[in-house]
Amino acid sequence: MVFFAPPYIKSSAPTLYQHGSQTQGSPGIFLWNPESDVSTLRVLHLINGEHFAGAERVQQLLGKRLPEQQIDCHFVCLKNGKFPELCGLKPDDVTTFAMKSRFDTSIVHSIHQLLASSTFELLHAHTPRSAMIASTISRKVGLPWMFHVHSPTARDSTRAWINRLNDWIERWALWNCDHIITVSKSLRREMVRRGYSRTKTTCIPNGVPIHPPIDTLGRWEEKAWRIGMTALVRPRKGIEILLHSLARILPIRPHLSLDVIGAFETAEYEKTVRKLVSDLKLEKQVRFVGFTKDVPAAMAQLDALVLPSLFGEGMPMVVLEALAQGIPVVATEVEGTPEVIRHGREGFLAKPGDAQSLAECILEITSDRQRWTNLSQQALARHREKYTDTIMAQRTAELYRRVFHERNDKIR
Repeated sequence: MVFFAPPYIKSSAPTLYQHGSQTQGSPGIFLWNPESDVSTLRVLHLINGEHFAGAERVQQLLGKRLPEQQIDCHFVCLKNGKFPELCGLKPDDVTTFAMKSRFDTSIVHSIHQLLASSTFELLHAHTPRSAMIASTISRKVGLPWMFHVHSPTARDSTRAWINRLNDWIERWALWNCDHIITVSKSLRREMVRRGYSRTKTTCIPNGVPIHPPIDTLGRWEEKAWRIGMTALVRPRKGIEILLHSLARILPIRPHLSLDVIGAFETAEYEKTVRKLVSDLKLEKQVRFVGFTKDVPAAMAQLDALVLPSLFGEGMPMVVLEALAQGIPVVATEVEGTPEVIRHGREGFLAKPGDAQSLAECILEITSDRQRWTNLSQQALARHREKYTDTIMAQRTAELYRRVFHERNDKIR
C-alpha cells in the first residue's frame, strides 16, 4: 500500500504549466508563457472508464461538445472497461492506464509521459480514484486541476466501507484542487457544508443532446401504457420498490408494462431481482431489455420514465434523456432530481423507498392522455431551456478558462 502525506502538508513543487516553453532537463514540464495563444485549451480528463452509465455519459458528451468551445480533450481511463468502446470518441482521444489496485500510483509515471508528449493546460478528474491521481500529478508538475462531483461520494453505494474509503480518498485529494464542479445545487451545498470553498465550487448541471420528440398524437387511442426504468441496475436504484409498486398498480392498470433498460451491476443482484419478479407474478408485465448503446431509441418506446432511486443521485442523465424526447418522468425526491423535475409539470415526485407513493405517482401520470401530452410538452421545453449538452459544454469551457487564468495570475 502507498502511504500519502496528510492534506496539511503543502507541496514545494514549482507552479509550472504545459503551455509555453519547455524547461531544461525536465521533460514534459513547461513554464507558463503569458504571450502564448490560449484561445484553445487542452484538458486531460482522468476517469474510471469501467462502466458506461450516467457519469460516463457526461464525460462522453463533454468530449464531443467541448471542441466546439475551442477546448481539446483527451481521456485517460484508470480501469479496463466499456468507455473506450462505447464513448464514440476518436480512438486517439482515449488512453487506458489500468491501475492494479485502488492505491496504485505507478500509473502516474505513464501519465507524466503522456503530458511530456502533448500540451495540456488543465487536469479534470471525475471520481475519487482519479482525483487521487490528479492531485498527485498536480503536485508533481504544477498543472491546475478540477474535480467533477457526479454523485455524493459518502452515499454512492450500499457498501458502507467503500463509501467511507472513497470519501477519505476524496477528502485527501481535494486539498490542492483548484476548483470543484457539482452537477446539482444540492451537491454544491453539500460540498460547501463539508468545508470546501464556496467561491471555488460551481454548479454546472448535466446536459444531453436534443432528440426528436416522441409522437404523442399517435398514442392518443392506446389503452396500454409502457413505463420504463433506465439505469445501471444496482441496489440504490430502487428497482425492488418499483416492482412492489407495479404489483399494486396492475389491478387498476391491467394494460401497464415495465421495460428495464440497462445492465445489472452484478449477476448475483440480477438473480435477486428476477426472483422478486417471479415471486410477485410479474413475468408477463416486466421485460428486461438489457444494456443498449442507443438509450434514446429504447426510451422513445416509453410513455413514462420511472427512476425510483433510494439515494445517491447527483443529476440523473436518464431523466434528462427523457425530457429531451418529451417523455414525462416519475422519480423520487432524491438530491438533484427535484431540481429538474417539478411535481405536476414535467412529471411527478415520489418519496424514496415508498412503494405506495411511487404507485400513486405512476397512476397519476397514466391517468389521462391529454394531461400526459401536456406533461410531455413541458418536459421538452424544460430540456431546451436548461439541460442541453451545448449549455453544459459552454459553462464548462468558461470555467476552464477562468481557472486557467486565475492560476496564471498568481505567478505573473
